Amino acid sequence: MNKEENSGEMNLSKMKMDTIENEKCPMCQKDTLMLYETEQDIPFFGKVFIFGMQCKNTECNYKQNDVEAEKQGEPSKIEFTVENTKDLNVRLVKGSEATVRIPQLKMSVEPGIASDGYVSNVEGVLQKFKHILEVERDTADEDTIRKKAKNLLKRLWKVECGDEKLTVIIEDPSGNSAIISEKTIISSLKGKKK
Repeated sequence: MNKEENSGEMNLSKMKMDTIENEKCPMCQKDTLMLYETEQDIPFFGKVFIFGMQCKNTECNYKQNDVEAEKQGEPSKIEFTVENTKDLNVRLVKGSEATVRIPQLKMSVEPGIASDGYVSNVEGVLQKFKHILEVERDTADEDTIRKKAKNLLKRLWKVECGDEKLTVIIEDPSGNSAIISEKTIISSLKGKKK
């Protein structure tokens, strides 16, 4: 398995994309910003536009990405239960306004001002949560926080081995997110309008 497949992230360098280079970076103010845009057809979801910006200044490395569906969706709650290792490969689209929750771990990632949208798979999303837990395990001052992070990492490892079930929930007021599987449960995101 190559690095791209392992992380679940799409390798943008392999895609045909429109780029504009040498723009002014909003962070370092140097003319080192690259803007890019591409589109991809995702089976059972439709066309998405992937766009973003990345600073080529190695001291800055500013980066921002987003994904927008061609057809605007309704605010939705998307649930998918990982039951085996095959489920880790299920394609996932996360819009920049979406919140990702894992109830069994009591963890969520809320969108912020610089929240990224992306196309990945379930394993790629779990890797993002795993990274957060590894940082807590390695840097937290309190023993109880480090211990809790270690226990949650063990649970994620069991999920990756197919020994434990876990539910991934995406709540997206923009309707730009999806988990592409027949097992996915989609409901209206009540009280959330764009």
